[in-house]
This record gives sequence, C-alpha cells and structure tokens, in this order.
Amino acid sequence: MAIVAYRRWDLTSSCLDHLRRQTRAHRAVVCDNGCDEGTADRVRAQYPEVKVLRLEQNMPYAVACNRAVTHGSGDAVVMMNNDIDARPDFLERLVAPLEADARVGSVAGLLVAPGERRVDSFGLVADRTLSAFPRWGGALPSRAEGANPVLTGPAGAAAAFRRRAWEDVGGLDERIFAYMEDFDLALRLRIAGWEAAAAPDAVAVHIGSATNVHRSPVQRRNGGFGRGYVVRRYGILRTRVALEVLVTEALVVAADAVISRDLQALRGRVDGWRAGAGLPRHARPPADAVDARIGFRDALALRRGVYFDAGSAGT
Repeated sequence: MAIVAYRRWDLTSSCLDHLRRQTRAHRAVVCDNGCDEGTADRVRAQYPEVKVLRLEQNMPYAVACNRAVTHGSGDAVVMMNNDIDARPDFLERLVAPLEADARVGSVAGLLVAPGERRVDSFGLVADRTLSAFPRWGGALPSRAEGANPVLTGPAGAAAAFRRRAWEDVGGLDERIFAYMEDFDLALRLRIAGWEAAAAPDAVAVHIGSATNVHRSPVQRRNGGFGRGYVVRRYGILRTRVALEVLVTEALVVAADAVISRDLQALRGRVDGWRAGAGLPRHARPPADAVDARIGFRDALALRRGVYFDAGSAGT
C-alpha cells in the first residue's frame, strides 16, 4: 500500500488509524513528500509497523507514489491519499476482484464524501473527448448497489492495481505533477488490455482537496496541465472530436477566467500541451472504456458540477 503525505498530519494519522483496523493483512508504505511537519519521524514513532520513505523536497505526486510502490512487493498495489478514512473491510473488499479474475488490472472502490450521504466518486469515466469525470459524484451511495455502468478505471484517491499490470504500463506518468495522473494510468491500463472492475462494497470516506484548496490557483493550473497533456499524448486533436474538444476547452478556460479572475486554467493547459511535445502518442482506449452516452451538453454540465463541487476532481 502506497500512501503519499504532504503536510496535514491530522489526516495522515487518521488514515493510518483506520488502516490499523483493517480485516485484511497488508503492508503500508508512507512517502513523506518533502513535508516540513516531521511526518516521517511521527510515523516511525507512532506507527512502527509502517515503512517510511522520505523525499527531501516536494515532488510530483506521481514520483512520490511510484517510489512508495517500489518499496512494496505484494501482488496487489493499493494507491491511497492520506485524506482517506477506510472502513475496516475496505482493503479486503477492494482487492477481491483482483483475486477473482486474472484479467482485472485495477479496481475502483466506492469513495463517499464526509458524512457518507453522497458519492465522491465510484471510479472515473471518460467521455469521447477523453475528458475525465468522477463517476456518480454527488449521487446517493445506494446507487452503486447492483449497478454496472461504464468504468474507465479507479480514482487515485484509493484504488487497487495488480502489480503485474502496474509494472506492465510503468506506473504513474511522472511528467504529470498532480491531477489526471490516475486517469492517464487508467487509460493506459485499458489500452494494454487490462480490465477495470468496481467494488461497491469497498467503502471509504474521502475528505478531498486536502493538499491543494479546492479551486485554488495551484489546483486549477495543475488540473489544466493534466488536461493539456492528455489531449496531446492521446492525439485527441487528430480525431473527429477535435472541434468539440477545442470548443469545450475554450468555454471552460473562459468561464474559469471570469470566475477566478486569472488565466491559471489556460496556462496549465498550455504547459501540459508543451510537456507532451515530442513524446510518442498513446493509442485510443477500447470502446468499453469510454461512455459514448456523454454528449457535448452532458460534458459541459458535468464540468459545471465539478467546478462547484468541492468533493470532486478539478477540470
């Protein structure tokens, strides 16, 4: 299990307290991602069963998480943010699909917002432009029971992966600083032929936006970077939905500029586009990894929901 911590010791300690109560035996690795709160020393003192890895300076989330994963050896890799409070049977139920089906490379759990009255995400879903949305964000948790909707892959806040699948695609792309790295991993896993599964009975509370304040300039710029990078790496502007992508991104950037009174969303997208220059293009994901029912208007509505919902991922 790989947990990346950057400040907010209160969240890290709560996360580890909940992991201590898990019904499934596991080995946790906490990566102190350049914290200035003595996180590494605190973990060693209060949670001696947890392995600690310390980076001297704050690095992209993907870098920190990949380093933590290399310090584990189990067949299952669980990626978890430090702002997750998992139910006691969370890990047991989350890895069950990996053990039941050798074709499954990743598993999405049911992440709920504080209070457990609404869904934070039940994995990620892509529209035809490869925009990512938290699946069922804001819905009642009961909606997940017995359902089997389109699933691109798990949300990175708490997700399980088959180690062989993780290593097959090289883990997280370390060029992405934060946001969209989980979605990019989900796409690459599906392209490589691995299936994505959902575990509705694996429930955990996700605080959300614990490191970067929701809709802060840093969060919006990083989210924009991820979007620009994905658009270029997957060659989306060379497809028949190129015009839809350009119109959608223009509307999102313009709205963000009006509401936030800056150009962070635009700058992030430009930086992400440039970061993808000269890199090989990824193939398109299989049809069952994309929800073709999400049309242009639906995507805009989902973008609005993400913008104003502090419990969801950034655009």
